[in-house]
Amino acid sequence: MLQKKICMVGAFGVGKTSLVRRYVDSIFSDSYLTTVGVKIDKKTLTVDARTVSLILWDIAGEDKASTVRTSYLRGAAGYFLVVDGTRSQTMDVAQAIQGRVAAEIGELPFILLLNKNDLREQWTIPDDCISTLESAGWTIRLTSAKSGEGVELAFQELAERIAG
Repeated sequence: MLQKKICMVGAFGVGKTSLVRRYVDSIFSDSYLTTVGVKIDKKTLTVDARTVSLILWDIAGEDKASTVRTSYLRGAAGYFLVVDGTRSQTMDVAQAIQGRVAAEIGELPFILLLNKNDLREQWTIPDDCISTLESAGWTIRLTSAKSGEGVELAFQELAERIAG
């Protein structure tokens, strides 16, 4: 069995914990609980007939007073950058995190998750911003922790990329 560390990073309140809970436990809760430090979960799946155990590190969010410690990403096989589609500033945070990770840890496989797709009519992130990132080679997936849309597929896709 392969074990692979995957990190969830992004601004506060973008849905990192909700995405992990949806993926691992198939549940969603409207109550918001701030992650302090790191919360670790595990999920086993199959990739190309091999069993892969994902060790999911849900890292506390970033804001003006606190930045994501890139040391948490050491040993990670890949990561998710999570953005709240209804708050455009969370895209800026995600891009800053990605830049720091690339500079301090090196290039790791990652997928940007545009979360809260169930609130698409309230999104504030311009389409041209998304297009620019895709043109730069970023993999972007739309997700909703609330409805479950795109969650399983995103985790499966990253697992396939890192399982080699």
